Amino acid sequence: MEPEEVGEVCGRVIAEVGKVIVGKRSVIEKLLVALLARGHVLIEDYPGLAKTLMAKTLAQALGLEFKRVQFTPDLLPADITGSYVFNQRTGSFELRRGPVFTNILLADEINRAPPKTQSALLEAMQERQVTLDGVTYKLEEPFFVIATQNPIEFEGVYPLPEAQLDRFAMRLRVGYPSEDEEVEILKRRIARGSDEVRVEVVASRDDVLSMQRAVEKVHVDEGVLRYIVAIARATRGHPRVEVGVSPRGAEALMKLSRALAALRGRDYVIPDDVKELAADALAHRLVLKAEQWVRGVEPESVIADVVSSIPVPKGY
Repeated sequence: MEPEEVGEVCGRVIAEVGKVIVGKRSVIEKLLVALLARGHVLIEDYPGLAKTLMAKTLAQALGLEFKRVQFTPDLLPADITGSYVFNQRTGSFELRRGPVFTNILLADEINRAPPKTQSALLEAMQERQVTLDGVTYKLEEPFFVIATQNPIEFEGVYPLPEAQLDRFAMRLRVGYPSEDEEVEILKRRIARGSDEVRVEVVASRDDVLSMQRAVEKVHVDEGVLRYIVAIARATRGHPRVEVGVSPRGAEALMKLSRALAALRGRDYVIPDDVKELAADALAHRLVLKAEQWVRGVEPESVIADVVSSIPVPKGY
C-alpha cells in the first residue's frame, strides 16, 4: 500500500465508526493516526463520554481483536500479562495469557491501579513483548493501547509517573457533545432498540499492517524536521516549564505527523501537520514549574505559545 491509498481506507473506517460515535471525527482521526504511527493513546476526560465505546467500535471496524481491563487498586501485574498455571491433568505448568495479548487493549481508568501494576504495561508498550519467568513472548502486531483516566478523581488514584506518560504518543480529550449532537445520540439509541452497537468490518489486520508500512514511506523534508526539533527545544527553555520535551517526544511528533499526512492522502509532511498534533503529542510530556501548576496553567497553552513563536520553514 502507498501513502496516498491510506486516506481511502481510513476514510471508510472513520465513516463506519461515525455511525455510532456522534460528532467526534477529530478524535477518531487522531486515534487512527496513533495506531498508524505504532504509538499509544491516553484519553483523559470525564466519565460517560463514550471513550470505551469509541475504542471498541474502532477495533470492530478494523477487524482487530479487542480486550478491556478495568484497572482497580487490587489489580495485579499478572492480571494484565498472564501467568503460569499448574495443570493437574498434564502435571505441567501452562501459560495462561493475559489480556495484553491482543491487538487493541483498553486500559480503563489506568490511574486507579498502583504503580507496580501500571508498570506491567511499560514493557509491552515500549518493547511490544512480555517477559514471564524469564521467557519473552512477542506481542502480535498491531498492538495498540488506549488508556483512559478520569481527571476529577483525587482519592484512591495513583497519578501516572512521567516515565509512563512519556510512553504515550498522544494524550487526547474527547469533550462534551454539542446540544444537537447529544440529541442525535439519543435518537440513534431509540432507533437501535438496544444498548448493543454493531458496525461493519471495513478493514483488516493486514490493511492496518500495510498502512503502518506505508507511513514509513512518507517523506519529511529537513526543514520540517528542524521545525519539529525547534519546537521541542523551545519547551526546554520556556520560563513556565521545569522539564521540557525529550528527544523521544520530538520523534513521536515526527512519526505522528507522517501518519497524519498519510491519512490525508499525502506522501509528504507539511508544517500544518506538525501544528495540528503538537499539543496532543507534547503537552503531557511537560513538567510545569510549581507556581504555574498552582495558577492552573495548562501545558497545552505552553505548547501553543511555543508553536506560535517558531517560524514556519521557508517554502511552505
